[in-house]
Amino acid sequence: MKFIRHYLLALQFFTRIPVTGRLAAWVGYSPAMLRASAAHFPGIGLLVGACTAFCFWGSYQLLPHYSAGVWVAAFLSTVFGVMLTGAFHEDGLADLSDGLGGHVSREKALDIMKDSRIGTYGAVALVLALFGKIALLTLLGQVDILIAALALFAAHIVSRLMPLFLILYLPHVGDTPQSKSKPLAESISQTALFVAMLWCLAGWGLVCYLQPDWIWLAGMLGSVLALLWMWRFLRSRLQGFTGDALGATQQLSELGFYLGVLLSLGK
Repeated sequence: MKFIRHYLLALQFFTRIPVTGRLAAWVGYSPAMLRASAAHFPGIGLLVGACTAFCFWGSYQLLPHYSAGVWVAAFLSTVFGVMLTGAFHEDGLADLSDGLGGHVSREKALDIMKDSRIGTYGAVALVLALFGKIALLTLLGQVDILIAALALFAAHIVSRLMPLFLILYLPHVGDTPQSKSKPLAESISQTALFVAMLWCLAGWGLVCYLQPDWIWLAGMLGSVLALLWMWRFLRSRLQGFTGDALGATQQLSELGFYLGVLLSLGK
């Protein structure tokens, strides 16, 4: 029961899927529970990835099979994914970009990230990230529609595992008294990380069963490289991470997964 409650709390926190009424009362809330729910981030990715991949696949099947059909399917699935998560991770990317886009001090950057208004750097980062997802998915779909759908599914799972390593190896430097990510950022247990990896392996196993190929390792490598770049960048600029940095890491790791799969496919 505790496993289910922690999963539903993560679902409530990271998506717009309603967990309300008696169900929400049964799930409950405490900082310790939210911290434990970190184990289920890839599990949330499994659900979100399955829904968006189905949207992508279904849209493609219903649309006329012209070259632009894949583009429209990629666009619709991206919109659906943003609506499903409430642009939670995209918001983190925008805030982090606003804070670290200019040459400002660490303290000034942290202050900028607290501002809910979006600036030039944040707007540019959002446009590039969303356009990048659509472009990469479109190209994947033109190569093989099944591979594109499975890559979309796997990317959502793997990219939600990567931020957990920032929590493990970097200190939290946000506005801790007010930060929503404070309970998540205080620590992550080895057990929670192990459960998160099990979620990732479950999704990975399903993808490899449906489409056995080495391209999925290339996708994983792309996500890992995105994580390493973010870790080095955050350590240099902030000497730690914030909640916004976790969202930005998810976004870059997702893009890295698509790019890795594409590069492995070759010409």
